[in-house]
Amino acid sequence: MSRQPLRLAIAEAERLLAAAGVSSPRVDAELLAAHVVGVERGRLMLHPLVDPPVVEALRQLVVRRAAREPLQHLLGTAVLGPVEVAVGPGVFTPRPETELLLEWGLRAIAGVASPLVVDLCTGTGALALAVAASRPDAQVHAVEADPGALVWARHNIAAHGGTVTLHAGDVRWSDLLLDLESHVDLVLCNPPYVPDDTELPPEVTEWDPPGAVFGGPDGLEIIRAVIATSAGLLRYGGHLAIEHDDTHGEAVPALLRRRRVLTDVTEHTDLTGRPRFATARRVDAPA
Repeated sequence: MSRQPLRLAIAEAERLLAAAGVSSPRVDAELLAAHVVGVERGRLMLHPLVDPPVVEALRQLVVRRAAREPLQHLLGTAVLGPVEVAVGPGVFTPRPETELLLEWGLRAIAGVASPLVVDLCTGTGALALAVAASRPDAQVHAVEADPGALVWARHNIAAHGGTVTLHAGDVRWSDLLLDLESHVDLVLCNPPYVPDDTELPPEVTEWDPPGAVFGGPDGLEIIRAVIATSAGLLRYGGHLAIEHDDTHGEAVPALLRRRRVLTDVTEHTDLTGRPRFATARRVDAPA
């Protein structure tokens, strides 16, 4: 059984993925090849020749990716900041742009000793776990309503040593996390925020749970509840960050400003300059 050039297999994978409309065919081809070979992507050049079963395994994964199955599902994992979590059908796949939300949140609590942090709509638990990994002194709580997502969150939290406390709950509940009311230093949330009639790529519409993607006719249904819940959870001077759709650059800050207990409302853009998340701070304690 003669060995085969890996570069040719990757080139063919790139060709097939490009023809299927995958937005990053070369990157995806190399990541899939690295997954099959069992090395980091940057070390592929150290494996110029591979056995035919490796080429066939890569081909099978490429066929699935060309059918627009998410790359992270094929790899079985997704990365957010310092953590890697398991992903698959039934849970929203963390996106790279959420790292901006994470970085802002970590800066907001940089000067707080043993901060209390809540991640609403946690999904896989990735954001909460990333905070816990970055701030081992933090007490981190995560909230998720969907039973399917809760299975993934429990698995990921257990795999990371149980550093996050998981709650089965809905941000629309008026009694959510009452024990933490007025004590939280930071609330983070990447909620369902896409307006219902938005056209999205197959990786989203066919694989992400609709309830984790769509936020009602204007995309703001869950965000409104998140703002109301967060206003009650935050301590004086505590911070809030909410990711949102790129059409919400004015709407979400406006919703935040309607809450008299919130101040310093700021809109933030992603690396392409599109509106991506909004932040606010609970007002300081009265003198």
